[in-house]
Amino acid sequence: MSSLSKARVEVLADAEALAHHVADWLTTTASAKSGSFSLALSGGSTPRRLYQLLASAPYRERFPWARTHFFWGDERFVPPDHPQSNYRMVREALLAHVPVPSGNIHPVPTEGLTPEASAVSYEEALKSFYGSSTLSQEQPLFDVTFLGIGPEGHIASLFPDSAMLEERTRWVGAVIGVKPEPRITLTYPALESSGEVAFLIAGAEKGPILKRLFAGDQDLPAARLHPVTGPARFFLDRAAAGSVQ
Repeated sequence: MSSLSKARVEVLADAEALAHHVADWLTTTASAKSGSFSLALSGGSTPRRLYQLLASAPYRERFPWARTHFFWGDERFVPPDHPQSNYRMVREALLAHVPVPSGNIHPVPTEGLTPEASAVSYEEALKSFYGSSTLSQEQPLFDVTFLGIGPEGHIASLFPDSAMLEERTRWVGAVIGVKPEPRITLTYPALESSGEVAFLIAGAEKGPILKRLFAGDQDLPAARLHPVTGPARFFLDRAAAGSVQ
């Protein structure tokens, strides 16, 4: 990642403290912006706890649900009620419990079409929301993008040695043959087009990959992300941060 030496790193005591801190930060960030607020979501256990908190007091009453739009950074190509669906996880943890207009929820389409057609459809939805087919540095696509990091350094569904790592034109792509099921993922240009890119990382098992990332290992997909608005934020718990402090 570019300018990791300038990355904004905050270390919290544990995963629960991390989720509470990010819930405060996100609520403040969303409330401070006038007009629509766009959020690209990540799957996984760490953001799940964040989503559960946002659906509870005091965040449920404070968050600007009516003007927030929800998108997904990646999705497994499974039905929306499948146990492995990122959409299902977010719906059950958050969206089913808060007053979000249905038109503000933008899941990846995974039924009745091929993975390739799904990627095209989601890119069209993003462009329609954005109001242009060309991304501008002055107008990020998202206000906040949440990311995790996988054991091989992947972000969203951008995996090592995937052809999608070289994609700089399309906003969304289908990743086939890397995992048991196809994945639909935002590409680097879409992930980078965000007012804030925030990594949520908890657990000692993430320590080794974080150490490689902060050492500048360019073999990691996460190291090739260059947010248009400057260095990413890292919200870490103490267990994950131990090897990089």
